[in-house]
Parts: sequence; structure tokens; C-alpha cells
Amino acid sequence: MAEENEHGGSKVESVIEKVSEKIHADNSSSSSDSESETVKPASPSSAKAKIFRLFGREKPVHQVFGGGKPADLLLWRNKKISAGFLGGATAAWVFFELLEYHLLTLVCYILIGVLAILFLYSNAHTFINKHPPSFPNVHIPEDPFLQVVSGLTIEINRGFAVLREIASGKELKKFLIVIAGLWILSIVGSWSNFLTLFYIAVVLLHTVPVLYEKFEDKIDPFAEKAWIEIKKQYAVFDAKVLSKIPKGPLNYKKTV
Repeated sequence: MAEENEHGGSKVESVIEKVSEKIHADNSSSSSDSESETVKPASPSSAKAKIFRLFGREKPVHQVFGGGKPADLLLWRNKKISAGFLGGATAAWVFFELLEYHLLTLVCYILIGVLAILFLYSNAHTFINKHPPSFPNVHIPEDPFLQVVSGLTIEINRGFAVLREIASGKELKKFLIVIAGLWILSIVGSWSNFLTLFYIAVVLLHTVPVLYEKFEDKIDPFAEKAWIEIKKQYAVFDAKVLSKIPKGPLNYKKTV
């Protein structure tokens, strides 16, 4: 009887030892898994997020331009539409700048020609045995115009807020940037008229973004080096010039 008790006790002890060994093995495997997870290198997406992008953008170029039809037009998603728009702008610039047509005169000539052709065709249908032409009812929807006006209002108000902030004397950096930009614009404006500047802006909008989107991986490193150099030069200019300009108190207290 004693032998049976000892034999049963040894079996229980062996079972306990096996269970404890299994628990230790599971703990060691879980700890090794946790260590492997902690030592896991950074994913390519996180490494990619640290890459310098021009103007500090975090979205693709298409999303920066709104992601709609204007972005498709500027980035040549539909080559026929983009080429047609750029060709129309080029034709308008040639007519008004090189051939020296006036806008009102050209519009009037076009309307005279179109109305004369339609009027003669409408009255000549009885002689050529054809049905009179049916002209569609042209209706311009209000929603696109309201959206454009709303967007322009937001941008104008934002510009007014920036000008107010600059005029209050709080942002010296923005003040210098705006003054330099207006000075450069005045120089460029003295070289040509407004129509030529507008045409140049249209051409740049149809060429620069699509080229940047195509070669952004090569352009961004150069832009990063240039931005670092600009920050260094601005720090030197700030230390030698801007920091020596006396600044008055921003908040004035009334004294009785």
C-alpha cells in the first residue's frame, strides 16, 4: 500500500514538472517574441515620412492642388484637355499681344460672324428643304460660381489677416518676405504687361507642377540643401542686422 502511494506521488510530481516546464517554455517564447518586436526595425513608411518634401508638404502633389478637376488639368491627367487649355491660352496671347487685337473688338467680330451664319441658315432652310435648326437652352449653373466666389473670399480674407499681422509689427520675417516679393514683382512687371505675365503664370502652372511630380525624388534633396543654406544665411542676417534693430514694447499700459 505504501508502495502504491509512493508510485502515485511520483506520477503527480512528474506531471507537475512537465506542466512547469511547458509554462517556462511558453514564457520564454513570449519574451523572445516581445524582444523581437521591440528590436523590429522601423517600417519603410515611417522612414519615408521623414523624407524632406518641398514646402513641408505631407500630401501628394495631386492632393495639394485640391485633388479635383483643376488638379487633373494642371498635372496633365487628361492630356487632350490640358493641351487644349494651354493651346487656347497661347492663341489668346498671340491674338491680343502679338497681333494687337482688342478683347472687345475680337469678341464682337466673333459674335457678328456666328449670329450672321445662324440667322442666314435659319432663314434658308425653306430653300434647301431642311428642318429649321433647334438651338438648345443655355443655362449656367450657380453652384460652381458660388464655390469659386467662396474660395476667393476665403483666400482674400486670409491675405488680409496676413497683411494685418505684418502691419502690426509682429512678424519681421514675413514683412521682409512680402517686401522682397513685391519688389521682384514690380521689376518683372516693368518688363512686360499684365497679359504677358498672366500667360507666363498659366504656362508655369501647366509645366512646373507636372515636372516636379515626375522628378520629385531628385528635386527634394536639392531643395533640402538650398533650404538649409537659406536658413543659415538668414541666421547670420538676423544676428548681424535684425537683432540690432531696437524694438519697442508691443503692449502699452495706460498710466493715470
